[in-house]
Amino acid sequence: MSLTTVGFDRAQLTFGDVASHSPIDGRLLGRVPSTPPAELEKILSQSVTAFRQWRTVPAPRRGELVRLFGEAVRHHKTELAHLITLEAGKITSEASGEVQEVIDICDFAVGLSRQLYGLTITSERHEHHMMERWHPLGPVGVITAFNFPMAVWAWNTSLALICGNPVIWKPSEKTPLTALALSHVLNHVTASFAEAPLGLTALVQGDRHIGASLVKDPRLALISATGSTRMGRDVAGQVASRFGRSLLELGGNNALIVTPSAREDLAIRAITFAAAGTAGQRCTSLRRLYIHHSRYDTIVARLKKAFGSLRIGNPLSNDTLVGPLIDEAAFNAMQQSLAVAKAAGARITYGERFAVPDLEDGFYVRPAIVELDEAIEVSKQETFAPILYVFKYDQLNDAIEENNRVAQGLSSSLITQDLSESERFLSAEGSDCGIANINIGPSGAEIGGAFGGEKETGGGREAGSDSWKAYMRRQTQTINYSADLPLAQGVKFDVV
Repeated sequence: MSLTTVGFDRAQLTFGDVASHSPIDGRLLGRVPSTPPAELEKILSQSVTAFRQWRTVPAPRRGELVRLFGEAVRHHKTELAHLITLEAGKITSEASGEVQEVIDICDFAVGLSRQLYGLTITSERHEHHMMERWHPLGPVGVITAFNFPMAVWAWNTSLALICGNPVIWKPSEKTPLTALALSHVLNHVTASFAEAPLGLTALVQGDRHIGASLVKDPRLALISATGSTRMGRDVAGQVASRFGRSLLELGGNNALIVTPSAREDLAIRAITFAAAGTAGQRCTSLRRLYIHHSRYDTIVARLKKAFGSLRIGNPLSNDTLVGPLIDEAAFNAMQQSLAVAKAAGARITYGERFAVPDLEDGFYVRPAIVELDEAIEVSKQETFAPILYVFKYDQLNDAIEENNRVAQGLSSSLITQDLSESERFLSAEGSDCGIANINIGPSGAEIGGAFGGEKETGGGREAGSDSWKAYMRRQTQTINYSADLPLAQGVKFDVV
């Protein structure tokens, strides 16, 4: 891949303290400098000035900028996807799918730019007219994780821009090059867009201290942060202390329930992709599996066969299904969780490091199947790696209770052909997650639906029909077109 095709040359990647290593083989891809404090202050100041100008641009015109950006991403889709594979280790189809997600959310946002609807409200007062209107919120800070190094930023940025807000992006220090490439594509578009002010979008690089500076700064009206629950607690508290707004996408510990009526082939495919796809490094990856006792032995046997046949290796190869973990720390966390489960009496199949010829410095593993008689503490936590905890159940209500009996509440699934079972799972007494699926796995989401979860997942929602409201402020307006001044609720206050 030639990095010049997405706006910058190799000379830019030879210095700096943020090093990018490919999880494929551990080699150094490049270095970029951290954003110094003086530059960060300049970026924040420019963002405030840009907001004053951008908020006056009509929303459909703001949507036109996002449309042009989406077209530019289409043009560079192959190069951008290749870079995701190099830097995040995703297999080629998943990397291409992530870039497609950027394109899709741009298309979605363009449509929303003409649908930022308010309300007309009937007033109790004679000859009065009430309205709700939505106005741009202010500069937005977006902090993203390594596992979706482009898509999550695009979810936020495309909507923030059509809503009238500038965006400052702090990507994961593990994937600085994908952020740099995508930012260059957007910068090229904004440079030729007449109404785009200086500082409309900006990229800052560095460690968590850069992110902490954004979180604390009162000039950023909204902080959208994706990462661990621990990080989310810090962000939520600090933003709340300055009365800012936060949108949090945090941990998941997602479950899937297989009922007696489930289609077996469908269940095997859904489970395998959800647990092993992206090497288990999705917030929506399948972590816990509940199988009815009547189907347990057959399905577990088939899962072991499926996991054992997964093609693990270089994600640049088109036939690879499971690429590497992001780094050694992820591998060590996986092995520690497996050791804890084994000490508790778990029956573990696979989970070992997988040798890939000529890629010895990459951390490849065979996804693990961990059979447990009952939940243990480690199965209630999210290990960001391909570990599938498997349980047996007798009654559907018990399985639903187990689905809900974790601190996280992101995604969930039920595999069934029984209408009453599916309706129970989707009811108020069913799954307590932000996403509930029938006959598909918990991982993977379309931008047309709101994405996010409850409890320790953070409560935020990105994408979806009314997601734009997170990036705007609501104002209730009352117009009196009479010559009188009646007060609400019949209050009398006559002044002589």
